[in-house]
Amino acid sequence: MNSAARIEAFLEMMSAERGAAENTLSSYRRDLEDASSGIEGGLAGAAAADIRAYLDDIAERGFAPTSQARKLSAIRQFFKFLYAEGLRTDDPTGTLDSPKKARPLPKTMSEAETGRLIDRAAVEAGDAGLGYSDRLAALRLHALVEVLYATGLRVSELVGLPVTVAQRDDRFFMVRGKGDKERMVPLSAKARVAMRAWLAARAGVPAFADSPFLFPAASDSGYLSRQVFARDLKGLAARAGIASAKISPHVLRHAFASHLLQNGADLRAVQQLLGHADISTTQIYTHVLEERLVRLVNDHHPLAD
Repeated sequence: MNSAARIEAFLEMMSAERGAAENTLSSYRRDLEDASSGIEGGLAGAAAADIRAYLDDIAERGFAPTSQARKLSAIRQFFKFLYAEGLRTDDPTGTLDSPKKARPLPKTMSEAETGRLIDRAAVEAGDAGLGYSDRLAALRLHALVEVLYATGLRVSELVGLPVTVAQRDDRFFMVRGKGDKERMVPLSAKARVAMRAWLAARAGVPAFADSPFLFPAASDSGYLSRQVFARDLKGLAARAGIASAKISPHVLRHAFASHLLQNGADLRAVQQLLGHADISTTQIYTHVLEERLVRLVNDHHPLAD
């Protein structure tokens, strides 16, 4: 029985015994026939090395890791069938690793864009022509943006900050993050100024007087919701000439980390500042380090062009 006949027998079994849908059968057929045509002598008689070479080939042809994994899954099912039917005495896919899905790079902003965003927030916070409620909202948003970019806090950590952080006016403060772990984060001079301005405005709102939170709100939690902050941030971005789809609180956190690394910070220091329990989480930023190393070599190596 040749490869084509064995593929037909496999598809017949998938249909009759497992009730596979027509779309599923068509997908298996395409993947198995593609593999069979890409392996000399056909798929049914392939060895592990043949299948590995085929997988390497489709990776070089630009197939996404998800597509590679789907094709390998179809091939595995096919060989399990051949083994169960006694048509093969071995399963050549047993030693093959599934292709690793590429981790998408985090969305971030350039230093120039971040500067524009923060400058716009500062201009709006200083606009004496705003009405009372608009000025209050502008001062709060300026403080939020300055603190987020200065610290890289998670948005949940930021909106839930205690008011004592601003009252102490320290260059560093402790934040309780994931897993109830505490870490120290720095606070820039500009962020402290923005927080003080917000604190002064907040003191004039009687409803906020007894709140333990820096950014109080009439919500179940008692503090500003993530959704409200995200909405206000997108509005600020649009007014600063930045596509609102490009920005979120999480993007500003990524900008904090990326800009630190671009300017020479150590990956482990950034890990501590972000509150990542494992360095592997922080390694999504290694592309920034790679760019920095290329620049370093190009700028300083005596034989660089």
